[in-house]
Amino acid sequence: MRTTYPWVSSDNPLRRQFMAMAAKRLLGVSCAGALAGKSLEAIAQAAQAESPAGKAKSVILLYMSGAMSHLDTLDPKPGTSSAGETTTRQTQLAGVSITDKMPKLAYLMNRIALVRSMTTETGAHEQGNYLMHTSYKPLNSIRHPGLGAWANHVFDGGSGKLPGNVLVGSAAGHPGAGFLPATIAPVPIPNAQAGLTNTVGPSYVTEDQFRRRMVLSRKFDSDFRNAYNSHLVEAYDQTYVEAVKLMGSTELKAFDIKQEKEEVRDFYGATKIGQGCLLARRLVQRGVRFVEVEFGGWDHHNDLYDRLPKMVGELDDAVGALLYDLIQQGMLNEVLVVLTTEFGRTPDINENRGRDHHPGAFSAFFCGAGIRGGGVYGKSDARGHSVDEDPVYPADFNATIAAAMGLPLKQEFVAPNGRPFRICNEGSPITSILA
Repeated sequence: MRTTYPWVSSDNPLRRQFMAMAAKRLLGVSCAGALAGKSLEAIAQAAQAESPAGKAKSVILLYMSGAMSHLDTLDPKPGTSSAGETTTRQTQLAGVSITDKMPKLAYLMNRIALVRSMTTETGAHEQGNYLMHTSYKPLNSIRHPGLGAWANHVFDGGSGKLPGNVLVGSAAGHPGAGFLPATIAPVPIPNAQAGLTNTVGPSYVTEDQFRRRMVLSRKFDSDFRNAYNSHLVEAYDQTYVEAVKLMGSTELKAFDIKQEKEEVRDFYGATKIGQGCLLARRLVQRGVRFVEVEFGGWDHHNDLYDRLPKMVGELDDAVGALLYDLIQQGMLNEVLVVLTTEFGRTPDINENRGRDHHPGAFSAFFCGAGIRGGGVYGKSDARGHSVDEDPVYPADFNATIAAAMGLPLKQEFVAPNGRPFRICNEGSPITSILA
Protein backbone atom coordinates (compact mmCIF):
# COMPACT_ATOMS: atom_id res chain seq x y z
CA MET A 1 0.00 0.00 0.00
CA ARG A 2 1.34 3.41 -0.96
CA THR A 3 1.41 6.05 1.75
CA THR A 4 0.17 9.47 0.68
CA TYR A 5 1.41 12.56 2.46
CA PRO A 6 -0.57 15.81 2.53
CA TRP A 7 2.31 17.91 1.23
CA VAL A 8 2.45 15.98 -2.07
CA SER A 9 -1.28 16.07 -2.74
CA SER A 10 -2.45 17.71 -5.95
CA ASP A 11 -3.87 20.71 -4.11
CA ASN A 12 -0.75 21.36 -2.03
CA PRO A 13 0.69 24.86 -2.73
CA LEU A 14 4.32 23.69 -2.55
CA ARG A 15 3.73 20.95 -5.10
CA ARG A 16 1.79 23.25 -7.43
CA GLN A 17 4.47 25.92 -7.16
CA PHE A 18 7.26 23.45 -7.93
CA MET A 19 5.42 22.00 -10.93
CA ALA A 20 4.40 25.38 -12.36
CA MET A 21 7.86 26.85 -11.90
CA ALA A 22 9.49 23.80 -13.47
CA ALA A 23 7.24 23.87 -16.51
CA LYS A 24 7.57 27.60 -17.03
CA ARG A 25 11.31 27.88 -16.57
CA LEU A 26 12.34 24.74 -18.39
CA LEU A 27 9.84 24.87 -21.22
CA GLY A 28 8.83 28.51 -21.38
CA VAL A 29 5.17 27.66 -20.79
CA SER A 30 2.75 27.67 -17.90
CA CYS A 31 1.89 23.96 -17.71
CA ALA A 32 0.77 24.02 -21.33
CA GLY A 33 1.60 21.87 -24.31
CA ALA A 34 3.16 18.48 -23.68
CA LEU A 35 3.05 18.86 -19.89
CA ALA A 36 -0.61 19.73 -19.68
CA GLY A 37 -2.36 17.53 -17.15
CA LYS A 38 0.76 15.49 -16.42
CA SER A 39 2.23 15.04 -12.97
CA LEU A 40 5.92 14.79 -12.19
CA GLU A 41 5.36 11.09 -11.55
CA ALA A 42 3.88 10.67 -15.04
CA ILE A 43 6.84 12.45 -16.64
CA ALA A 44 9.27 10.29 -14.69
CA GLN A 45 7.41 7.09 -15.60
CA ALA A 46 7.31 8.09 -19.26
CA ALA A 47 11.04 8.76 -19.28
CA GLN A 48 11.65 5.42 -17.60
CA ALA A 49 9.46 3.57 -20.09
CA GLU A 50 11.21 5.06 -23.11
CA SER A 51 14.46 3.29 -22.34
CA PRO A 52 15.22 0.73 -19.64
CA ALA A 53 17.89 1.60 -17.08
CA GLY A 54 21.35 0.66 -18.29
CA LYS A 55 24.98 1.56 -17.85
CA ALA A 56 25.62 5.20 -17.12
CA LYS A 57 27.11 7.01 -20.09
CA SER A 58 27.94 10.03 -17.94
CA VAL A 59 28.27 10.83 -14.25
CA ILE A 60 27.59 14.04 -12.34
CA LEU A 61 29.28 13.91 -8.94
CA LEU A 62 28.00 16.53 -6.49
CA TYR A 63 30.72 16.91 -3.88
CA MET A 64 29.87 18.73 -0.66
CA SER A 65 33.36 19.84 0.36
CA GLY A 66 33.93 20.56 4.04
CA ALA A 67 31.90 17.66 5.47
CA MET A 68 28.15 18.22 5.23
CA SER A 69 26.22 17.33 8.37
CA HIS A 70 24.19 14.17 7.77
CA LEU A 71 22.21 14.93 10.93
CA ASP A 72 20.92 18.22 9.51
CA THR A 73 20.25 17.04 5.96
CA LEU A 74 19.70 13.41 4.87
CA ASP A 75 19.70 11.50 8.17
CA PRO A 76 18.12 13.69 10.87
CA LYS A 77 17.37 12.28 14.32
CA PRO A 78 14.25 14.09 15.59
CA GLY A 79 13.49 13.74 19.27
CA THR A 80 17.07 12.90 20.23
CA SER A 81 19.97 14.90 21.63
CA SER A 82 21.51 14.81 18.13
CA ALA A 83 18.63 16.68 16.49
CA GLY A 84 19.89 20.18 17.14
CA GLU A 85 17.58 22.80 15.64
CA THR A 86 16.77 20.75 12.52
CA THR A 87 13.13 19.92 11.84
CA THR A 88 12.02 17.28 9.37
CA ARG A 89 9.50 16.43 6.69
CA GLN A 90 8.28 13.16 5.22
CA THR A 91 9.53 12.15 1.79
CA GLN A 92 7.72 10.12 -0.85
CA LEU A 93 9.18 7.01 0.79
CA ALA A 94 7.06 5.69 3.65
CA GLY A 95 8.71 6.28 7.00
CA VAL A 96 11.65 8.21 5.56
CA SER A 97 12.19 11.82 6.64
CA ILE A 98 14.86 14.36 5.79
CA THR A 99 15.34 17.99 6.75
CA ASP A 100 12.39 20.21 5.95
CA LYS A 101 14.84 22.52 4.15
CA MET A 102 14.92 19.99 1.28
CA PRO A 103 11.33 19.88 -0.05
CA LYS A 104 12.34 19.18 -3.66
CA LEU A 105 14.60 16.26 -2.79
CA ALA A 106 11.89 14.94 -0.46
CA TYR A 107 9.46 15.04 -3.38
CA LEU A 108 11.91 13.28 -5.72
CA MET A 109 13.02 10.68 -3.17
CA ASN A 110 11.20 7.88 -5.00
CA ARG A 111 13.86 8.26 -7.72
CA ILE A 112 16.79 8.25 -5.28
CA ALA A 113 18.79 5.51 -3.55
CA LEU A 114 19.65 7.10 -0.21
CA VAL A 115 22.66 5.67 1.64
CA ARG A 116 22.68 6.32 5.39
CA SER A 117 25.60 4.09 6.32
CA MET A 118 28.62 5.83 4.85
CA THR A 119 31.71 5.60 7.06
CA THR A 120 35.38 6.40 6.61
CA GLU A 121 38.72 6.08 8.37
CA THR A 122 39.74 9.71 8.70
CA GLY A 123 38.29 12.94 10.01
CA ALA A 124 40.86 15.20 8.34
CA HIS A 125 39.73 17.13 5.26
CA GLU A 126 42.74 16.58 3.00
CA GLN A 127 43.01 12.86 3.67
CA GLY A 128 39.23 12.42 3.62
CA ASN A 129 38.89 14.18 0.27
CA TYR A 130 41.66 12.09 -1.21
CA LEU A 131 40.18 8.82 0.05
CA MET A 132 36.69 9.74 -1.12
CA HIS A 133 37.91 10.62 -4.61
CA THR A 134 40.41 7.79 -5.15
CA SER A 135 39.45 4.89 -2.82
CA TYR A 136 43.04 4.93 -1.54
CA LYS A 137 44.86 6.52 1.37
CA PRO A 138 47.48 9.09 0.32
CA LEU A 139 50.99 7.74 -0.31
CA ASN A 140 54.22 9.68 -0.63
CA SER A 141 55.39 7.46 -3.48
CA ILE A 142 52.46 7.84 -5.87
CA ARG A 143 49.30 9.82 -6.57
CA HIS A 144 46.17 7.83 -7.37
CA PRO A 145 43.71 8.78 -10.14
CA GLY A 146 40.25 10.14 -9.47
CA LEU A 147 37.26 8.22 -10.79
CA GLY A 148 36.74 10.64 -13.68
CA ALA A 149 40.27 9.95 -14.91
CA TRP A 150 39.73 6.19 -14.60
CA ALA A 151 36.51 6.38 -16.61
CA ASN A 152 38.15 8.32 -19.41
CA HIS A 153 41.20 6.06 -19.39
CA VAL A 154 39.13 2.89 -19.74
CA PHE A 155 36.62 4.32 -22.21
CA ASP A 156 39.18 6.38 -24.17
CA GLY A 157 37.95 9.88 -23.45
CA GLY A 158 34.52 11.46 -23.68
CA SER A 159 32.79 12.78 -26.78
CA GLY A 160 36.08 13.46 -28.54
CA LYS A 161 35.24 17.13 -29.05
CA LEU A 162 35.18 18.21 -25.41
CA PRO A 163 37.26 17.17 -22.41
CA GLY A 164 35.92 13.96 -20.92
CA ASN A 165 36.58 15.03 -17.33
CA VAL A 166 35.55 18.41 -15.87
CA LEU A 167 35.69 19.86 -12.35
CA VAL A 168 33.23 22.69 -11.70
CA GLY A 169 33.48 25.02 -8.71
CA SER A 170 37.10 24.40 -7.75
CA ALA A 171 40.56 24.85 -9.19
CA ALA A 172 42.79 22.96 -6.78
CA GLY A 173 42.93 20.20 -4.17
CA HIS A 174 41.73 17.44 -6.49
CA PRO A 175 43.80 14.26 -6.98
CA GLY A 176 43.33 14.66 -10.72
CA ALA A 177 44.67 12.05 -13.12
CA GLY A 178 47.16 10.65 -10.63
CA PHE A 179 49.56 8.30 -12.42
CA LEU A 180 47.36 8.22 -15.54
CA PRO A 181 48.03 10.59 -18.48
CA ALA A 182 47.58 14.27 -17.69
CA THR A 183 45.30 14.61 -20.72
CA ILE A 184 42.47 12.98 -18.74
CA ALA A 185 42.87 15.09 -15.62
CA PRO A 186 39.76 17.15 -14.85
CA VAL A 187 39.60 20.50 -16.61
CA PRO A 188 38.95 23.02 -13.80
CA ILE A 189 36.11 25.53 -14.14
CA PRO A 190 36.31 27.56 -10.89
CA ASN A 191 33.31 29.72 -11.80
CA ALA A 192 30.44 28.17 -13.74
CA GLN A 193 29.14 31.57 -14.81
CA ALA A 194 32.52 32.50 -16.30
CA GLY A 195 32.84 29.14 -18.02
CA LEU A 196 36.09 28.04 -19.63
CA THR A 197 38.34 31.11 -19.71
CA ASN A 198 41.45 32.04 -21.73
CA THR A 199 40.21 30.28 -24.84
CA VAL A 200 40.83 33.18 -27.21
CA GLY A 201 44.28 34.42 -28.18
CA PRO A 202 45.28 38.10 -28.04
CA SER A 203 43.69 40.25 -30.72
CA TYR A 204 47.07 41.40 -32.05
CA VAL A 205 48.04 37.82 -33.01
CA THR A 206 46.45 36.51 -36.19
CA GLU A 207 45.47 32.87 -36.58
CA ASP A 208 48.34 32.35 -39.04
CA GLN A 209 50.85 33.93 -36.64
CA PHE A 210 49.61 31.75 -33.82
CA ARG A 211 49.97 28.61 -35.93
CA ARG A 212 53.52 29.53 -36.96
CA ARG A 213 54.46 30.26 -33.36
CA MET A 214 53.21 26.83 -32.33
CA VAL A 215 55.37 25.19 -35.01
CA LEU A 216 58.38 27.20 -33.86
CA SER A 217 57.72 26.27 -30.25
CA ARG A 218 57.71 22.58 -31.09
CA LYS A 219 61.04 22.94 -32.91
CA PHE A 220 62.59 24.64 -29.88
CA ASP A 221 61.24 21.89 -27.62
CA SER A 222 62.35 18.97 -29.77
CA ASP A 223 65.82 18.63 -28.22
CA PHE A 224 64.34 18.56 -24.74
CA ARG A 225 61.73 15.97 -25.70
CA ASN A 226 64.37 13.74 -27.25
CA ALA A 227 66.66 14.05 -24.24
CA TYR A 228 63.89 13.44 -21.71
CA ASN A 229 61.62 10.94 -23.39
CA SER A 230 59.34 10.24 -20.42
CA HIS A 231 55.61 9.76 -20.03
CA LEU A 232 55.45 13.05 -18.08
CA VAL A 233 56.91 15.07 -20.95
CA GLU A 234 54.69 13.27 -23.43
CA ALA A 235 51.62 13.94 -21.28
CA TYR A 236 52.46 17.65 -21.00
CA ASP A 237 52.99 17.85 -24.74
CA GLN A 238 49.70 16.13 -25.50
CA THR A 239 47.83 18.29 -23.00
CA TYR A 240 49.14 21.40 -24.75
CA VAL A 241 48.02 20.05 -28.12
CA GLU A 242 44.55 19.25 -26.76
CA ALA A 243 44.26 22.74 -25.25
CA VAL A 244 45.10 24.40 -28.56
CA LYS A 245 42.63 22.14 -30.37
CA LEU A 246 39.90 23.10 -27.91
CA MET A 247 40.59 26.81 -28.46
CA GLY A 248 39.42 26.49 -32.02
CA SER A 249 36.45 24.25 -31.33
CA THR A 250 32.86 25.28 -31.96
CA GLU A 251 31.94 23.08 -28.98
CA LEU A 252 33.23 25.71 -26.54
CA LYS A 253 29.71 27.09 -26.28
CA ALA A 254 28.89 24.08 -24.11
CA PHE A 255 30.74 25.86 -21.30
CA ASP A 256 28.66 29.03 -21.69
CA ILE A 257 25.57 28.81 -19.50
CA LYS A 258 24.46 32.19 -20.83
CA GLN A 259 23.32 30.22 -23.89
CA GLU A 260 20.45 28.98 -21.71
CA LYS A 261 17.25 30.96 -21.32
CA GLU A 262 17.16 33.24 -18.30
CA GLU A 263 14.19 31.25 -16.97
CA VAL A 264 16.28 28.08 -16.95
CA ARG A 265 19.20 29.77 -15.19
CA ASP A 266 16.80 31.14 -12.59
CA PHE A 267 15.21 27.72 -12.14
CA TYR A 268 18.55 26.24 -11.07
CA GLY A 269 19.18 29.19 -8.76
CA ALA A 270 21.55 32.16 -9.05
CA THR A 271 24.02 30.40 -6.76
CA LYS A 272 27.35 28.66 -7.12
CA ILE A 273 25.82 25.19 -6.82
CA GLY A 274 22.83 26.09 -8.99
CA GLN A 275 24.86 27.41 -11.91
CA GLY A 276 27.34 24.57 -11.43
CA CYS A 277 24.58 21.99 -11.82
CA LEU A 278 23.30 23.75 -14.93
CA LEU A 279 26.78 23.68 -16.48
CA ALA A 280 27.06 19.99 -15.58
CA ARG A 281 23.80 19.26 -17.39
CA ARG A 282 25.02 21.12 -20.49
CA LEU A 283 28.27 19.16 -20.49
CA VAL A 284 26.83 15.66 -20.07
CA GLN A 285 24.22 16.56 -22.68
CA ARG A 286 27.13 16.96 -25.10
CA GLY A 287 28.86 13.72 -24.19
CA VAL A 288 31.25 14.70 -21.39
CA ARG A 289 31.75 11.50 -19.43
CA PHE A 290 32.45 12.76 -15.91
CA VAL A 291 31.59 16.10 -14.30
CA GLU A 292 32.22 16.90 -10.66
CA VAL A 293 30.46 19.90 -9.16
CA GLU A 294 32.03 21.00 -5.90
CA PHE A 295 30.02 22.98 -3.35
CA GLY A 296 32.21 23.98 -0.42
CA GLY A 297 31.64 25.70 2.90
CA TRP A 298 30.15 22.84 4.94
CA ASP A 299 32.79 22.90 7.70
CA HIS A 300 30.40 24.29 10.31
CA HIS A 301 32.32 24.23 13.59
CA ASN A 302 30.64 27.50 14.58
CA ASP A 303 27.13 28.96 14.35
CA LEU A 304 25.81 25.98 12.40
CA TYR A 305 22.19 27.06 12.30
CA ASP A 306 22.99 30.60 11.25
CA ARG A 307 24.59 29.38 8.02
CA LEU A 308 23.32 25.89 7.28
CA PRO A 309 19.68 26.63 6.27
CA LYS A 310 20.73 28.92 3.41
CA MET A 311 23.23 26.41 2.03
CA VAL A 312 20.80 23.50 2.29
CA GLY A 313 18.12 25.54 0.53
CA GLU A 314 20.51 26.40 -2.31
CA LEU A 315 21.49 22.75 -2.61
CA ASP A 316 17.88 21.59 -2.70
CA ASP A 317 16.94 24.14 -5.37
CA ALA A 318 19.93 23.18 -7.53
CA VAL A 319 19.70 19.40 -7.26
CA GLY A 320 15.91 19.43 -7.53
CA ALA A 321 16.20 21.44 -10.75
CA LEU A 322 18.95 19.19 -12.10
CA LEU A 323 17.03 15.97 -11.52
CA TYR A 324 13.79 17.42 -12.86
CA ASP A 325 15.60 18.75 -15.94
CA LEU A 326 17.25 15.39 -16.62
CA ILE A 327 13.89 13.62 -16.23
CA GLN A 328 12.10 16.09 -18.50
CA GLN A 329 14.76 15.75 -21.20
CA GLY A 330 14.84 11.95 -20.99
CA MET A 331 18.47 11.94 -19.87
CA LEU A 332 18.23 10.36 -16.42
CA ASN A 333 18.40 6.86 -17.89
CA GLU A 334 21.87 7.68 -19.25
CA VAL A 335 23.23 10.02 -16.58
CA LEU A 336 24.10 8.97 -13.03
CA VAL A 337 23.86 11.71 -10.39
CA VAL A 338 25.57 11.08 -7.07
CA LEU A 339 26.06 13.22 -3.98
CA THR A 340 28.59 12.77 -1.20
CA THR A 341 30.95 14.51 1.20
CA GLU A 342 34.23 13.51 2.86
CA PHE A 343 32.81 12.58 6.30
CA GLY A 344 30.04 13.52 8.71
CA ARG A 345 29.61 15.78 11.75
CA THR A 346 29.38 14.96 15.44
CA PRO A 347 26.01 14.19 17.05
CA ASP A 348 26.86 16.61 19.86
CA ILE A 349 26.59 20.36 19.36
CA ASN A 350 29.82 21.98 20.56
CA GLU A 351 30.22 25.09 22.71
CA ASN A 352 30.35 27.27 19.58
CA ARG A 353 26.95 26.07 18.35
CA GLY A 354 28.51 23.90 15.67
CA ARG A 355 29.34 20.29 14.93
CA ASP A 356 32.88 18.94 14.64
CA HIS A 357 34.43 16.36 12.29
CA HIS A 358 33.05 12.85 12.55
CA PRO A 359 34.12 9.98 10.26
CA GLY A 360 31.91 7.37 11.95
CA ALA A 361 28.74 7.97 9.93
CA PHE A 362 27.46 10.16 7.11
CA SER A 363 25.11 10.04 4.13
CA ALA A 364 25.17 10.03 0.34
CA PHE A 365 22.79 9.28 -2.53
CA PHE A 366 22.64 7.83 -6.05
CA CYS A 367 20.06 8.63 -8.72
CA GLY A 368 19.63 7.83 -12.38
CA ALA A 369 21.35 5.49 -14.82
CA GLY A 370 22.16 2.05 -13.51
CA ILE A 371 20.48 2.69 -10.14
CA ARG A 372 17.32 1.28 -8.58
CA GLY A 373 15.88 4.31 -6.79
CA GLY A 374 13.16 4.61 -4.19
CA GLY A 375 14.83 3.11 -1.13
CA VAL A 376 17.24 3.56 1.76
CA TYR A 377 20.38 1.48 2.10
CA GLY A 378 22.07 1.05 5.46
CA LYS A 379 21.34 2.59 8.81
CA SER A 380 23.11 4.71 11.38
CA ASP A 381 22.47 4.31 15.09
CA ALA A 382 19.88 6.28 17.07
CA ARG A 383 22.19 9.27 17.45
CA GLY A 384 23.84 9.16 14.02
CA HIS A 385 27.17 8.40 15.67
CA SER A 386 27.99 5.00 14.14
CA VAL A 387 26.76 2.69 11.42
CA ASP A 388 24.32 0.04 12.63
CA GLU A 389 23.70 -1.81 9.37
CA ASP A 390 25.52 -2.30 6.05
CA PRO A 391 28.57 -0.01 6.29
CA VAL A 392 29.63 1.64 3.03
CA TYR A 393 33.23 2.80 2.74
CA PRO A 394 34.54 5.32 0.19
CA ALA A 395 35.88 2.50 -1.98
CA ASP A 396 32.42 0.85 -1.96
CA PHE A 397 30.78 4.15 -2.90
CA ASN A 398 33.16 4.57 -5.84
CA ALA A 399 32.77 0.92 -6.82
CA THR A 400 29.01 1.47 -7.09
CA ILE A 401 29.57 4.36 -9.49
CA ALA A 402 32.11 2.31 -11.43
CA ALA A 403 29.72 -0.66 -11.67
CA ALA A 404 26.93 1.58 -12.98
CA MET A 405 29.34 2.83 -15.64
CA GLY A 406 30.54 -0.65 -16.54
CA LEU A 407 34.15 -0.15 -15.40
CA PRO A 408 36.22 -3.30 -14.74
CA LEU A 409 36.48 -3.46 -10.95
CA LYS A 410 38.68 -6.56 -10.77
CA GLN A 411 41.17 -5.56 -13.46
CA GLU A 412 44.61 -4.45 -12.32
CA PHE A 413 46.40 -1.50 -13.92
CA VAL A 414 50.16 -1.14 -13.52
CA ALA A 415 51.41 2.28 -12.45
CA PRO A 416 54.73 3.72 -13.72
CA ASN A 417 56.41 2.51 -10.52
CA GLY A 418 55.46 -1.06 -11.39
CA ARG A 419 52.77 -1.48 -8.74
CA PRO A 420 49.35 -2.87 -9.71
CA PHE A 421 46.22 -0.95 -8.73
CA ARG A 422 42.51 -1.55 -9.09
CA ILE A 423 40.16 1.28 -9.95
CA CYS A 424 38.39 1.24 -6.58
CA ASN A 425 40.96 -0.60 -4.48
CA GLU A 426 39.15 -3.49 -2.74
CA GLY A 427 35.77 -1.76 -2.82
CA SER A 428 32.58 -3.69 -3.54
CA PRO A 429 29.54 -2.10 -5.21
CA ILE A 430 26.20 -1.87 -3.41
CA THR A 431 24.58 -4.49 -5.62
CA SER A 432 21.11 -4.13 -4.11
CA ILE A 433 20.74 -0.60 -5.52
CA LEU A 434 22.11 -1.42 -8.97
CA ALA A 435 19.46 -1.78 -11.65
